[in-house]
Amino acid sequence: MHPFRYVAAGSIDEAVAVLREHGARARPLAGGTDILAQLRAGRFELDALVDVKGVPEASALRLGRDGLDIGAAVPCYRIYEDPDVSAAYPGIVDAASLIGGIQIQSRATIGGNLCNAAPSADSIGPLIVHAAAVTLAGPAGTRTVPVDSFCTAPGRTVLGEDELAVSIHVPRPPARFGAAYERFIPRNEMDIAVVGVACAVVLDRSGERIESARIALASVGPTPIVAAKAAASLVGGPPSADAFRAAGEVAADEASPIDDMRGTIGHRRDLVRVLTRRTLERAVQRASGGTASGNTGRGTR
Repeated sequence: MHPFRYVAAGSIDEAVAVLREHGARARPLAGGTDILAQLRAGRFELDALVDVKGVPEASALRLGRDGLDIGAAVPCYRIYEDPDVSAAYPGIVDAASLIGGIQIQSRATIGGNLCNAAPSADSIGPLIVHAAAVTLAGPAGTRTVPVDSFCTAPGRTVLGEDELAVSIHVPRPPARFGAAYERFIPRNEMDIAVVGVACAVVLDRSGERIESARIALASVGPTPIVAAKAAASLVGGPPSADAFRAAGEVAADEASPIDDMRGTIGHRRDLVRVLTRRTLERAVQRASGGTASGNTGRGTR
């Protein structure tokens, strides 16, 4: 790692100007928990690192009538320690409370987790099932990209070399909405997901039918997978154990896992089945007004 320029940007324009000047040899810094480790490992060489924590739009956490705006530099702890955000978005909190340990969560950001684009990222699935979108800024202005089309390959996104993520907008959930995220890891904390599953459902007025559903899978493909067929199998039917089990089977077929040191293809498909069922159960309980607790910094073993 050679010496590089550190810029504490105070505005979007200042950050974009540095990124435009240095191109591929510059990166934004939100929390720094990924990029600093990558620099030390020699993954890439930089001439400039642009700290965006001083950019007002990137450091704001706002819950309004239209939904939740999470600045790209907002650390995880601010999300799960905000009682209003936790009450409205427990599915997002499930992920924010799992990214690393407590110390990491004081620095790590949902925006950075998204832009790092790891297939095992904990936050991307929950953002997908919440229909979130990320606002990007560059020399030509701003643009908004749905999170479900943001990642293009492991470690790659639609971000241009002179663009940065500014904030993530999560729409306000409709009535009778519930979401949940769960992962499987070999250890209790600070490990990479072998499989992660996020689910969201909207129940009808009676609570006896599923009006809509979304399912997203992590760590079973080169990018997060939207399990559209599994979600579609639930629509119009009852929120029953049999329906959840069947959706898990479909989701396992939609996954495209690999064998590696952390798990086999068969093991990962089994985990998709189990975690899909579990997260659907929790999502329905939340949609029904239940108090199913979220994760508390630990993943399923």
